[in-house]
Amino acid sequence: MKIIVLSSHTPSLFWFRIDMMRAFIKTGASIVAVGQESENIWGDKFAAEGIAYRQIPVSRNGLNILADIKTFGALTQLIREIKPDKIFTYQAKTIVYGSLAARIVDKHIEVYPMMAGLGSILRSKGLKNEIIKCVLNIQYSLAFRNSCKVIFQNSDDKDEIVRLGLVSEEKTALVHGSGVNVSKFIESPLPSERKAILYIGRLIADKGVREYLSVAKKLKINRPETRCILVGPFDTNPSAITVEELQPYIDNGIIEYFGEQKDVRPYIKQCSVYVLPSYHEGTPKSVLEAMAMGRPIVTSDAPGCRETVVNGKNGFLVPVKDVDALENAIVQILDNENLAASFGKESRKMAENIFDVNKVNADIMKIMKI
Repeated sequence: MKIIVLSSHTPSLFWFRIDMMRAFIKTGASIVAVGQESENIWGDKFAAEGIAYRQIPVSRNGLNILADIKTFGALTQLIREIKPDKIFTYQAKTIVYGSLAARIVDKHIEVYPMMAGLGSILRSKGLKNEIIKCVLNIQYSLAFRNSCKVIFQNSDDKDEIVRLGLVSEEKTALVHGSGVNVSKFIESPLPSERKAILYIGRLIADKGVREYLSVAKKLKINRPETRCILVGPFDTNPSAITVEELQPYIDNGIIEYFGEQKDVRPYIKQCSVYVLPSYHEGTPKSVLEAMAMGRPIVTSDAPGCRETVVNGKNGFLVPVKDVDALENAIVQILDNENLAASFGKESRKMAENIFDVNKVNADIMKIMKI
């Protein structure tokens, strides 16, 4: 059996999907990972895992019709060459063009798109976004028509796509996010000395990074002993914060910024509370990793985020964009070591019982009939 795992972001294939591809390989399947970055950079890394890697021209963002036509053509050619039995794909453009290309090449290819969150476009307002949303809805509808099952990471997203009439309820499946490797992300003690909060993620508005920075600014005044750690890359998303916007927070000692990191475990170990004030997610991978390492969680009462927290049991859910509520929840945990320890223990239990990557991958394989 040949399986293509297709994404518009190569690093996410390696960091978020490698355990799933390893599980596929154990069944005897041949795997080809396909993404947008160079084969010279990624070929050997995937080869070491027994996975072939191919590059295609695709951009996660942008509305360049000529570039999208090029993406579609490259995918059609690649699928015709590889002749896969199944395709697992995620992220908007690769879901749409991968599904349509597979249909053109061979209608018997089984396509399984995963909606890892609906993204900012489907949730944004304004005339331009409404036009883009209409086009994207048509594209999704066509893609899903050619799919065997459409996989979702939370019920809010599933219900919304069904409500929009883009896919039937019978054609949907639900899994617990991307899962977390609980053997790699092991429980570690909470810091005994200087306390810290941590955000890991792309530096874009929809992830709640501006709310995190606002809280960090308030903590700098009210609790100057608390460290506020920020990990993650700048991004091409239109809502991304700029270097110039972030620099004053660094210069004034409000945050400690460490950029993008391949291994986030050392930073999770340093934190007392993991914070993600995102507006919407599929199921946030960074939260699952922090949970597996035994951290209390403060996140938004928003699609995807609310899947990770039982309010008052392993952390707190706060209203989206509510900086005061976010700060109050964080401080409540920082000020109560017994509560923090209890929340952390419960996070680890949830990671093991619900979000273990082996259980998630077994569900995906069942859906894909592997």
